[in-house]
Amino acid sequence: MIPTDKLQQIKQRFAFVEAKLSEGVAGDFAVLSKEYSDLRPVVEKIQSYQILLSDIEDTELLMLDPEMRALAAEELNRLRAVLPDLEHQVQLTLIPKDEADERSAILEIRPGTGGDEAALFAGDLLAMYQRYAEKAGWLFEVMEHSNSDLGGLKEAVVSVKGQGVFARMKFESGVHRVQRVPATESGGRIHTSAATVAVLPEADDVDIDIPSTDIRIDTMRASGSGGQHVNTTDSAVRILHLPTNIIVVSSEKSQHRNREIAMQVLRTRLYDLKRQAVDAERAASRKGQVGSGDRSERIRTYNFPQGRMTDHRINLTLYKLDQVMQGDLDETIDALILNDQAVKLAEMDP
Repeated sequence: MIPTDKLQQIKQRFAFVEAKLSEGVAGDFAVLSKEYSDLRPVVEKIQSYQILLSDIEDTELLMLDPEMRALAAEELNRLRAVLPDLEHQVQLTLIPKDEADERSAILEIRPGTGGDEAALFAGDLLAMYQRYAEKAGWLFEVMEHSNSDLGGLKEAVVSVKGQGVFARMKFESGVHRVQRVPATESGGRIHTSAATVAVLPEADDVDIDIPSTDIRIDTMRASGSGGQHVNTTDSAVRILHLPTNIIVVSSEKSQHRNREIAMQVLRTRLYDLKRQAVDAERAASRKGQVGSGDRSERIRTYNFPQGRMTDHRINLTLYKLDQVMQGDLDETIDALILNDQAVKLAEMDP
């Protein structure tokens, strides 16, 4: 049973916000509108739950009437059958929301251990996420990209824009391990390599204020492919954030665009640092969460000879690796979200 006082507090807050908005409060209008839109579905679910509890109570009283007992018993069974699911739905709405869940995300992919094969696998992951983003209807924009000598990936920084991108992509942060026979392997031996993925909620200007005195901006010559394509202008931009020593480089063709990209990535990384500090305090008292959130943690293995993908955080194994590499990630991400919800619900229990 959900504590009624907690439900009442939420309804009272919703009524307060609704009244303030109807008064036409100017200063906090945007903040109150956001809170109103967040609370409305929660309150609607609470009202449905409370109506159901009231109907059950009324029907139980009807059971005392001998003439109505048979009909009441049938109705009572129907109402009680609906109760657990609705109660669970209300509990889910009470889980504290991550303020970043509705944001777009910055995706960073880099090869880990494994040399050329790790770089090739990093490129495969980039393609996998691009396909997933396209299926979801999100905008997938490569902001920074550099290839290895064999056509693999040295590094990629990608902006993934859309509603609720971070809520679904945040579970991808960590070390992704691959087991397969590399194209460069003549003896047919299976090699193990890895790539790291970091998913950061995209920061807005209002989230992080970066004083001009806190950064040093340098321009430099971007590396090209040689010959007539070599870049002869100082278009690449390197930004050093002095307080944290974070360095961001962007080397697209336009210096103006490079400055925009570098500042956006820097802002996002600083926002992520701020979030990590808050999460570290919270994690000290949390147990059993989906992984540690540590990007050095091995989260998933892609075994090509067996056609198997295993997510180690929730012990999920799927023998559909081809579909996964084609961007079919919903089954895995849905399972991770459900597990995360279960952990948070357990933490809410008194």
